[in-house]
Parts: sequence; structure tokens; C-alpha cells
Amino acid sequence: MNDQKGENQGHFSKAYSLKSAEETKAHYKEWAQSYDQEVGEQNGYAQPARTAEMLARHCDLKEITVLDAGCGSGLSGLALSQAGVETIDGCDFSPEMLEQARAKNVYRNLLQADLNAPLTQIPDEVYDAVVAVGVFSFGHVSPDACDELIRIIRPQGHLIIALNEQYWEKGDLARKLDQLTNVGRLQLLAKEYGDHLPGHDVNGWVIAARKAQ
Repeated sequence: MNDQKGENQGHFSKAYSLKSAEETKAHYKEWAQSYDQEVGEQNGYAQPARTAEMLARHCDLKEITVLDAGCGSGLSGLALSQAGVETIDGCDFSPEMLEQARAKNVYRNLLQADLNAPLTQIPDEVYDAVVAVGVFSFGHVSPDACDELIRIIRPQGHLIIALNEQYWEKGDLARKLDQLTNVGRLQLLAKEYGDHLPGHDVNGWVIAARKAQ
């Protein structure tokens, strides 16, 4: 294993073992400069494009306003823009990752926010869609964050979640989505299995849901 590969493995493995908000912020501060190269270029991160494709099946992309929740360095926002979305906002916990996202010039607004806390800066029902790409994961965002994401989606708007298969198999997010479906807050539309991070032989799911009235 060469030095570059070993460094990449360290970033990836540490990302799944973070225990606190402080650890998460420090980790992504360290990773921000090389994140796009390691995740996108070297390992073929597939979920941004898969998420954009899923959203396109359910919306007229040119007519919607989208929040890229947990936008990171902006790979998901870039995929949305390339697919035809013209109005994209983003939020993320890491200031350094937001700097990388800002440099992509695809976001209308960018906001520092903790998805595990109330999104007090965002009013009710202002987005036609929210995408959460790779944010529901070990040591990252709790499934309970879905409540806030739904709050800021307009009635009949869409929530698209992309995540790796290991976290999905843990079951917490599945149980939360089932709960939201059972109480009539969401309607699940699609759930598709495929590439997540091919360079690490990791697959994942893309899930589409519609907010109720």
C-alpha cells in the first residue's frame, strides 16, 4: 500500500468512527482540501449522480428549489446543477467543506448548520425538495433529522436520501422512515440499490419519498 492510499484509508475509516460534533468538525477540517480527489476522482463516488437521477424522475428540475442538506464539498450540488437544477441552497456542519462547495459556483446560498439540531435559520415549507447524500451514516447525522428536513419541504415536495448499505442495514433509518410513513407524513416512492463508492467496493441505496399535504 502506497502512502497516498494509506492516507485515504485513514480518512475513510475515521469518518465512520466519529463520536462527537467536535471530532466530526475536526475531521472534515483536515479532509476538506483533498476530499473531492479522494472521494470523487479516486473512488468514483456514485451517489451524487444517482440522487440527481432519482430526483429527475419525480420533479421538473428547472422549476424547483432544492436544499442540499449536508452538502459537504459540493459534489452533490454539482451533480444537481449538471442535471438541470437551477436553484440550489446548501448547508453543512463544516466551514472548510462549505468553502469547497462555494468554489463550485452552483449554490444560491450556503449555510453552516448542524443537521442533528433544529434548523432554526430555515422557515417552514420553503423547499420543493431536500436531498441528503451520504449524511445519514455512522457518527454523522441521526435519522431523527428527518423531522426537520420534512418540516422545510413544501407539501407534496420530495425528500431524496442516499446512503451506504452498511448504515441502511443497521436499521435505524429504515425504522424512522417507516414511522413517518405510518403516521402519514411521508409516502415512499422508490428505493434503489446500486453503486455508492465503487473504489472501496461499497454499494448503497437511494430512497425517494414525497411529503404529505
